[in-house]
Amino acid sequence: MLQNRRMMRINDEIKRCLAEIIRLEIRDPRLDSMINILKVKTSVDLEHCIVYVSVFSGDKKEIIKILNSAAGFIKKMIAEKINLRVTPSFKFVLDDSIEYSMKINDLLNKIKVLFF
Repeated sequence: MLQNRRMMRINDEIKRCLAEIIRLEIRDPRLDSMINILKVKTSVDLEHCIVYVSVFSGDKKEIIKILNSAAGFIKKMIAEKINLRVTPSFKFVLDDSIEYSMKINDLLNKIKVLFF
């Protein structure tokens, strides 16, 4: 239980710092679109961190590519902001669950209109 609570706190702090770093520190004009960090999963040994990102506009694959190429810089900035034994390496992954749920909702609404 203590380990889970600790990992939740670490993940929340990394998520908060990542949002701040992406918004303020990364100076790439291609990142002007709205980027939302949905979830952060850090391994127990703090070596790896998978960041699930939702992108609302722009070329989604290109934005994930940009974030992954800036992973070294992000790791350095996280190390400065958070005092951890080991600073994890970051991998950014596109999470399209919001779009998927909107698509399912639209399909359900179409069915509802047809039958009711």
